[in-house]
Amino acid sequence: MGKKVTVFGSFVVDLMSRCPHLPAPGETVKGSVFRMGPGGKGFNQGVAAYKAGADVTMVTKLGSDAFADVALNTMNKLGMNTERIFQTSETETGSALILVDENTAQNEIVVVLGACGNITDKEVESLSDLLDQSEYLLTQLETNVTAVEKIVAMAFEKGVKIILNTAPVQPISDDLLSRVDLITPNEVEAGILSGIKVDNQESAQKAADYFLKKGVKNVLITMGSSGVFLATPQKRGFLPAYKVNALDTTGAGDAFNGGLTAALSEGKDLWEAAQFANALAALSVQKMGTTTSMPDREEIDTFVAEHGKGEWVLS
Repeated sequence: MGKKVTVFGSFVVDLMSRCPHLPAPGETVKGSVFRMGPGGKGFNQGVAAYKAGADVTMVTKLGSDAFADVALNTMNKLGMNTERIFQTSETETGSALILVDENTAQNEIVVVLGACGNITDKEVESLSDLLDQSEYLLTQLETNVTAVEKIVAMAFEKGVKIILNTAPVQPISDDLLSRVDLITPNEVEAGILSGIKVDNQESAQKAADYFLKKGVKNVLITMGSSGVFLATPQKRGFLPAYKVNALDTTGAGDAFNGGLTAALSEGKDLWEAAQFANALAALSVQKMGTTTSMPDREEIDTFVAEHGKGEWVLS
């Protein structure tokens, strides 16, 4: 077991339908499959890191309704620590309506955050002792940003390494950016935040420079099926994605971030950790669902043994 990881983020129940094409406005489409299960970027990443072997404490906020049981039952089944799960009777548990095109694997998602969009300062402050024990904090932008800013500030003061996944994308302060050890936007998020359209390695380099100038220590941009771009103060490189048959790309970024954090907590360097995360994401897109599609350590190790780690192309 590596060093302790706190994953702070959202939980929503995913309500997923697969259909022959995504509906146009006003159109009703007959779907072929419906699934309900645990989701939310924070929860997906926490489960991904935990199943990959990390010592994870998951922090999120639920309502006091039937959807809350989906989170708690999932965590209990996996053997995850539920002690830092906040609950309220004032707001419902979050939900996400997901449509997946069964021909292209493209998706459309509407998220209603509910309870995890209302995490209070007092609740964040109660995590002080947890951060004292943690080496890494992984968080996203799917809870209320005030809570993200507060936990990042607390973690920074305690010397905890901060990994920020900038999804769903929204404006973030320079103050927040200056505290981040590793930022992990996808190409769209990197483009929106930096103002540079990211569609190749050259533009990814420019977007990375934007973040580095803001004080972020390391920048990793995921670029979908083409691969991953990584910029550290020492070097830069591109890692091609594995060629796999994608069934459902929902949650691929979450799989990557969870795997990345798990590998870093074991002492792998960023370059090795990204290779590990790349394999985890490749496995996740071959299954339906988000939380439920996260592979366990044995699957990841087997995949890497069969397909190799992937080779960095340094730039």
